[in-house]
Amino acid sequence: MEQVSSRVVYRNPWMTVREDEIRRADGSPGIFGVVEKPDFALVLPRTREGFWMVEQFRYPVGRRAWEFPQGGWGMDATGGDQADLARHELAEETGLRAASMVHLGHLYEAYGYSTQGFDVYLATGLEEGEPDREASEQDMIHRWFSDAEITAMIRTGQIVDAPSLAALTLFTLT
Repeated sequence: MEQVSSRVVYRNPWMTVREDEIRRADGSPGIFGVVEKPDFALVLPRTREGFWMVEQFRYPVGRRAWEFPQGGWGMDATGGDQADLARHELAEETGLRAASMVHLGHLYEAYGYSTQGFDVYLATGLEEGEPDREASEQDMIHRWFSDAEITAMIRTGQIVDAPSLAALTLFTLT
């Protein structure tokens, strides 16, 4: 495929949406809507045969659900590398500090329409502290779950976050 033109149709501090006109290999025209978002970090905080998770309301889908701590620096932020971001998100959302942070892999959240990827980290040697959440996270709660509880939560639809489920897959493959 060849990009013929590109135009920004929407922009805010967290994302840019563009529309690209393309030419396919056979010469026929096409169009793609692309959401540009910076990569984020997702952390699997592991202790005692289980994980710490956070629950919050996700406005786009209109519901609360459990997920692993995750977040990004933002479009224009320069806060550090992905490992720094993972440590920051873990402390911010749960108050936990990790003695060890191991990179498990890099995945894409929705590469059919978005440039955004994410790095998955396994955090161990955890020390508890107080969360320092952003205003948008004021309704967030965090809690430890056993591996068996997490499996049951996946089956009952309490964990529906695709990056969290993909991160668990990476963990099981290590």
